[in-house]
Amino acid sequence: MPLPHSANDLSNEKVLGILHTTDELNRLRDVDAILDKILLEARRLTGADAGSIFLVEEQHLRFAYVQNDTLFSADASNANAYADFSVPINEKSIVGYTALTGEQLAVSDAYDLPPDVPFAFNPEFDRRSGYRTQSILNLPIRTFENKLVGVVQLINAQADNGGTVAFAEDAKAYAQLLANSAALTIERGMLNRELILRMVQTAELRDPEETGAHVQRVGAYSAEILRTWAVARKWDAKAIRTGMDTIRLAAMLHDVGKVGVPDAIMKKPGVLTDDERAIMKWHTVYGARLFLHTHSELDRMSRDIALNHHERWSGGGYPGRITNLMASEVTLGAGRQGEDIPIAARIVALADVFDALSSPRCYKEPWSDEKVLALLASESGGHFDPDVVEAFFSIFDVIKAIRSKYRDEAVHAATAAGPDNPAADICRSGTL
Repeated sequence: MPLPHSANDLSNEKVLGILHTTDELNRLRDVDAILDKILLEARRLTGADAGSIFLVEEQHLRFAYVQNDTLFSADASNANAYADFSVPINEKSIVGYTALTGEQLAVSDAYDLPPDVPFAFNPEFDRRSGYRTQSILNLPIRTFENKLVGVVQLINAQADNGGTVAFAEDAKAYAQLLANSAALTIERGMLNRELILRMVQTAELRDPEETGAHVQRVGAYSAEILRTWAVARKWDAKAIRTGMDTIRLAAMLHDVGKVGVPDAIMKKPGVLTDDERAIMKWHTVYGARLFLHTHSELDRMSRDIALNHHERWSGGGYPGRITNLMASEVTLGAGRQGEDIPIAARIVALADVFDALSSPRCYKEPWSDEKVLALLASESGGHFDPDVVEAFFSIFDVIKAIRSKYRDEAVHAATAAGPDNPAADICRSGTL
């Protein structure tokens, strides 16, 4: 019979667990995957049923991530994760107060706050969802230089009998250690996303449709489609998290090869000729060449997506199988088809088409959801992998939440304001 753990053994075990988690975080690249892992481990350390993470954005806390075991499954896509709101950094809210003071804050019952505290609990989410928030633990996320990055808010510590209790003192200490250890990782994830958006801005100078909002939508759509597709194939949680982390960033670079297409074609206001369309197809090869010397899974997937996201499930896409991307003479051959197309590219193909059709453009209004979904359904087994289409349809509430979060405000303003709006002139000129 094994000897029971001593308190010191348990303490060492938890510290080692935090170090292991930090090591795993350092292998992730995108900020959303990093936040997901941090929140999962913080909840595990404290026994919290739910939680959220807010990141500092100027003088506000921007909602960034959520988990809730009672309301939604941990391995399922969730529209709540893409809610778009912010909270002022001031003493009026519980999370704002934590950011303002930079100190950990524990509340035993959100509906029975002491009368002398300056902050109040907002029960709106509980009213809408039917959830009952009771105990709360707020943890400031600070770097070693004491810079505030954000706040982790953990909700409803669970007792052994399933009831809700106040957060234990040792749990508070371990969770704070994790939050502090994760701060630099979060900053790195945010920087990775920003660097990719800057690369996209380079492409945007050539193609006004290739906006930061567009690529963030395509990246988020792709990550959530992959999650659903992978769960159906019983991938383990770690593989799913790693896959989502990689495809979210790689998908954002799907059209980066357009920087190699001449301006006369990229910015032509009218319909392209057959010869011009043939040249445009080369953006897939140009994009893949940027990732020819792969040093990571992100490089490999970025190459696969850039090269293959215009292939069709039933064939007839482009550029086809190319054995030497850097050859001076490359012939675009017959398109790949079926599972010969990498799954990441099959996912991005659908995500990109959906976004192009459902988003406003300088030259068109967005298609209605009904019209877009009808087209996607009709192209299941044609343009698109049927399993990818099925995954997409099953999470359409999440897709809509993503679309709402990452809006193309400038294009929306230009199309919505009518022809007399100066922004519309900029849009037509190809500079927006």
